[in-house]
Amino acid sequence: MSNPVTIDAPEGLPFIEIVREFDAPVEAVFAAYADPELVRQWVGPNGYETTIDVYSLETGGRWRYVQRNPAGDEFAFNGVFHRVVPGDEIVQTFEWEGLPEYVSIERLLFAALEGGRTRVTGWSVFPSVESRDGMVQNGMEHGVVEGYERLDALLAA
Repeated sequence: MSNPVTIDAPEGLPFIEIVREFDAPVEAVFAAYADPELVRQWVGPNGYETTIDVYSLETGGRWRYVQRNPAGDEFAFNGVFHRVVPGDEIVQTFEWEGLPEYVSIERLLFAALEGGRTRVTGWSVFPSVESRDGMVQNGMEHGVVEGYERLDALLAA
């Protein structure tokens, strides 16, 4: 059984908080965020194929990937890494190219827990409540939960 994902999207605020714990040390979890080949394997919903176009996890670096569902529909995402502190923090923009006018800012913190475990806490701030709701209504939770389950499998291998 995998660890639960807590997703909080408070009513009336353009904000989402996502908290997930992993049964692996911070170094391993952060490495899975830093290595584009590992990111390709775990990010997004089950059954989707991810192609990484660019992924440079460093302050000022860029990222872009395309996910293809089993029907062949493509969904592209991109952003800029504004701050990267290895093993500790990632601040980035996030844009779903299907709604390019709604770029969010995300901050991820990696915290070491007892027993060699890790908690990842992410906060996303959107330009409006409507844009936040649009992301939630277009399968964000589904992709986050299944992606983190695949990350569990990678970390256990």
